[in-house]
Amino acid sequence: MAAMRQTQQQKMLQKLSPQQIQLMKLLQVPTANLEERVKEEIEDNPALDYGEEEEKEDEFADDNENIEDDSTNEEQDELDLSDYLGDDEIPDYKVRGEKYSGEEEEKTIPVRVENTFHDHLETQLSLLQLSNKETKIARQIVGSLDDAGYLRRAPESISDDLAFTGNVNADIEEIKEVIKKVQEFDPPGIGAKDLQECLLIQIRRKDQDDPIVKAATKILENQFDAFSKKHYQKICKSLNISREELKEAIDEIIKLNPRPGGNYGSVNKAKSYVVPDFFIIMKNGALDLTLNSMNAPELHVSGSYKEMLKAYDESKKKDRQKKEAVMFIKQKIDAAKWFIDAIKQRQHTLLSTMETIMNYQEEFFLTNDETSLKPMILKDIADRTGLDISTISRVANSKYVQTEYGIYKLKYFFSESLTKESGEEVSTREVKKVLQDIVDDENKKKPLSDERLTKKLKEKGYKIARRTVAKYREQLEIPVARLRKEL
Repeated sequence: MAAMRQTQQQKMLQKLSPQQIQLMKLLQVPTANLEERVKEEIEDNPALDYGEEEEKEDEFADDNENIEDDSTNEEQDELDLSDYLGDDEIPDYKVRGEKYSGEEEEKTIPVRVENTFHDHLETQLSLLQLSNKETKIARQIVGSLDDAGYLRRAPESISDDLAFTGNVNADIEEIKEVIKKVQEFDPPGIGAKDLQECLLIQIRRKDQDDPIVKAATKILENQFDAFSKKHYQKICKSLNISREELKEAIDEIIKLNPRPGGNYGSVNKAKSYVVPDFFIIMKNGALDLTLNSMNAPELHVSGSYKEMLKAYDESKKKDRQKKEAVMFIKQKIDAAKWFIDAIKQRQHTLLSTMETIMNYQEEFFLTNDETSLKPMILKDIADRTGLDISTISRVANSKYVQTEYGIYKLKYFFSESLTKESGEEVSTREVKKVLQDIVDDENKKKPLSDERLTKKLKEKGYKIARRTVAKYREQLEIPVARLRKEL
């Protein structure tokens, strides 16, 4: 058995400082949320304040140096403030800062009030003449609908839910009867278990004496699988109708809504609004880049905290209690300065990254021609800016730029390269654009297969495999040839 022994070994480890961690987190904060993040920091640190600084920084620097001298002259050992001072010991009114006014609490943000999809259904439910038990069943059904308006839960599951949560003993037939009543609500199609039933509920509300509506109903009832796979010849043969009659019936089906709950009001779904982080405009034929002003808040160290340090410096009596207080003040001031530096570094990083991307893809920003995009990966921008790849990734994945042609996510400009038969390297985004154009221009009665799409691309000089074409087609959300076929 080998003897145990102790050894010493030196290792170099890279560890992020708290300031670096803070900067990384700030880089990922969207422009729309930056103001809220700054307000949180101000509430946590009363030494940080909004607006332009009124006093000279030099005066504060001198005061701070004097405090350092006083601290070293104290006979007492340096203390760890975290042992006896913390944020939770600060009175609540202190975290609001010296310029806090009670009027700020009275300010409210106006919010648009709008009935949700489920509110709309509850209103219709109240108009029905239902028993107490049926009302409970109906409310359970309405509450089980998803945002698209479908009832994905089986009657058996709803029965269990009622028994466990509402102490209601409802059999399957009772639940099915109430489901039928809910399916009569507006918008038409809600309460269906699947797409076929959803479309059937809608088409059956139309005039069944109309031959086109009648044919559409038969297709949805008896030929839904063939319809979804676009086997048009099979449908014509089974229903004994002409291709023209089939086309009219399909046009009627296309008018139906596959997501009846998806277009009502706010649909219980938060609407997202993109706030651009950068603006690129043309000025005298050249590109001009600016950073959204929301990314550059005016911050400074609170003047009242400077006054506290100055008062301590001028005080003749400097006991332990005062030293502890001034150490706390310095801690907050340091934190404020770190945050201000992080905000400035964030601005510099954002501008440096976007400017490099703009110069790299200058032709695209000038012409808006997607095929002019150059192959560009994170390392290309990292090498040119001197920043880490992870930093570029954080910026590219969370930031937007507004151009004269629209708003783009920075990630949009990154793509791998592909070599043409001529040896020229092009962006895979260019290949996707050409592929999209080929599909858009194809004969929809005879759409091109992946193999024929590959041949078309090779004719244009793009050396590409069929499986790669299939991958790009899926990324562009282009269906297979059979599903692109039209009558």
